[in-house]
Amino acid sequence: MTTTAKKGMPPIIIIGALFFIFGFVTWLNSVLIPYLKLACELNNFESYLVAFAFYISYLVMAIPSASVLKVTGYKKGMALGLVVMGIGALVFIPAALTRTYGLFLLGLFIQGTGLALLQTASNPYITILGPAESAAKRISIMGICNKVAGAIAPIVLGAIALKDADGFHDRLLTMNPAEKIAELNALASRVILPYVIIIIVLIILAVLIYFSTLPEIDTDQEDEAVSQATAGKTSILQFPHLLLGVLTVFLYVGVEVMAGDTIISYAHYQGIPLSTAKFFTTFTLMGMILGYLIGIICIPKYISQENAMKWFAVLGIVLTVIAIFTTGYTSVLFIALLGLANSLVWPAIWPLALSGLGRFTKIASSLLIMGIAGGAIIPLCYGALVDALNAQQAYWIMVPCYAFIFYYAAAGYKVKSKTY
Repeated sequence: MTTTAKKGMPPIIIIGALFFIFGFVTWLNSVLIPYLKLACELNNFESYLVAFAFYISYLVMAIPSASVLKVTGYKKGMALGLVVMGIGALVFIPAALTRTYGLFLLGLFIQGTGLALLQTASNPYITILGPAESAAKRISIMGICNKVAGAIAPIVLGAIALKDADGFHDRLLTMNPAEKIAELNALASRVILPYVIIIIVLIILAVLIYFSTLPEIDTDQEDEAVSQATAGKTSILQFPHLLLGVLTVFLYVGVEVMAGDTIISYAHYQGIPLSTAKFFTTFTLMGMILGYLIGIICIPKYISQENAMKWFAVLGIVLTVIAIFTTGYTSVLFIALLGLANSLVWPAIWPLALSGLGRFTKIASSLLIMGIAGGAIIPLCYGALVDALNAQQAYWIMVPCYAFIFYYAAAGYKVKSKTY
């Protein structure tokens, strides 16, 4: 693998800015769900199509993203991804002006498409841009950028879109149809200015990346060791350690989304007022940031990335079981601490799954990005278990997920047979 420019801090800063954008746009969904439920008069199922439309784009668009990257390369591909995200944000303007939910979902899908392209490019990029043994450390730095943005985004958009939302809902009940429509249209228009600003930022960043000195990485050029590993390989399906990695990503993103998106409802189930519970997602993100800091300090100096992933998976199992067998604030605290358990899984999966893939790296990255669809599927399974059991017992679904993550870190990434 070769680069056309010197490696160093500037590339890491640029990719860090991209991961900040990932986090900011992704965690806006936590505000958009209740906001669009109110503005577009949706039921609960319809409102959760926000998350589904966003995350399902990773499944649909990840493979096409690999084809795009083969043509554009990593740097231009990242710039293009930002432009596509800008187009998705632009769709929010006519969606808000017409208060059309389908357009909002289309905008979210397009934004997810841009993110799929960005993630397909940036995750292997930061993995390859330096020594393989410290890749998890670099991705941990990116994770901090991501989760800091994730903590900021809902506060910013929530202050605008959900301002006086409780009072607004009460007032709607007393309005005649004409007044109600006027008020709902005014509510829908609140997102126009924020998304215009988002569009401007995305386009500026796209231009900066396009004209930057960001080194281009050629994953089609293989060193001798990688060339021997890929000799005779004709299909990505001949790399079982990658396929197991895709399943690991699917399960991991599922439990990560659950830890952040279910904690408010779970706290309410435990009798905690929503006025207090609404802040608990931030605690989950703080746990992830703490874990990333641990990764930056300890990987690879004190612990390897695979061992970090292995023991944090064990921590996930322990915290989940304790949450299931305790009650009240204590139980909710252990759900919040799952942010810590989740933190070093994603940074470790990428270098382990992409190891020795050489010219197959782009398509492999696409498959790993497809695994993000676990964030759409596993929380839905949790919801079904809530209906069948209760909000606490439904967390048992996380235990086998963490168990498989442990298996991958302990043995799965080593499965590199020559035939599938």
